Order: sequence, then C-alpha cells, then structure tokens
Amino acid sequence: MAAAAVRYLRAGHARPVEALPRPELRCVGEDERAPVDQAEFRRVLGNFATGVTVVTSPATDGEPGPAGFACQSFSSLSLDPPLVSFMVGRTSTTWPRIARAGAFCVNVLAAHQGELCRGFAVRGGDKFAGVAYDAAPVSGSPRLAGALAWIDCTVHAVHTGGDHLIVVGRVDDLATTDTDEAPLLFHKGRFL
Repeated sequence: MAAAAVRYLRAGHARPVEALPRPELRCVGEDERAPVDQAEFRRVLGNFATGVTVVTSPATDGEPGPAGFACQSFSSLSLDPPLVSFMVGRTSTTWPRIARAGAFCVNVLAAHQGELCRGFAVRGGDKFAGVAYDAAPVSGSPRLAGALAWIDCTVHAVHTGGDHLIVVGRVDDLATTDTDEAPLLFHKGRFL
C-alpha cells in the first residue's frame, strides 16, 4: 500500500501541501504536566513490545573510542527520502558524542544478544570492551557482530519531545545479515 501511495504521489496526482509553521521548541512547563503517575505510565506502556537496537557512532576528536547506547525507541519514518528515527533521553551522556559525530548506525539486535544490550544500557565505562564490530561503510560507526540488520545514517534533524530528543536520521546505507534468527524483543521490563 505504501508503495502504491509513493507511485501515486510521484505521478503528480497529489496537490502540493503547504508546510505547517515550525512549532516553538521549548520544555514542558510544570503547569502543563498531565496528572499521570510515572510508574503507572511505564507499567501500562510496558505492554507494548518493542524491538531492541544499539545506536553507535564513530569516535570524534578527543574521544577515547566510539559511542553507543541501547535503544528501544527506534522506528522507520519515511520511504522517500529514506529516514529513520530514535528517541534519546536529554540526560544521556552518549547522545552528545553521537551529535558531535553527526552520524550513527542502528544495530538491530538478535534474540541471543540480551547481554550485549545490557552492556550498552549502562552509563560510563568502555561499552565496546570485548565487543566484536567493524565499521559501517559510510559513517564508520560500529556495526555490531551478530546483529540482524544495520542502518548507517547521517543526523538529519533533532526535535524536542518532553524529557527526550527525537533524532531523525537520513539513511545512507543498510543491510541485513543472512540469518533466520528472531529479533530481541523487550516486553513488560524483560527480554523475550
């Protein structure tokens, strides 16, 4: 269906759409917060199973090595142009390193990679110690061995989203590995 919509739009059948005005970028004020308990919010939304990825980026000048973090909030965004997105907490110590690099690789984890994910979910330390990887072809970001797929990207845009940032990446290259292994899933606070 999406392919049919793209063909329809490319054929010139759609009328031009005016862009909406860009929203003001700001933090949510205390008086705007909904009366939802954070623990209850997390419990209820934990019923939505997500895939698990590790977002990586190459080392930049002055950095001791590459950067990476475990990420469940990854999604495809656009077919034309090819865009993906992920969300990262504003307090992340890894995000500034990825932002400085201006590029990243999303590694889609396989079912057997739960321990690898846990290693990338902690703050500090050398997350790449003992981890096998090679360089993604465009960005040079780490492609983790054993991942089901990788998506090599350039940072395209960053938007605010409450206590997180919404990062949009332009896809420069991507591929899957030749395996029928299931993906690593996260549901109700644990891996499936």
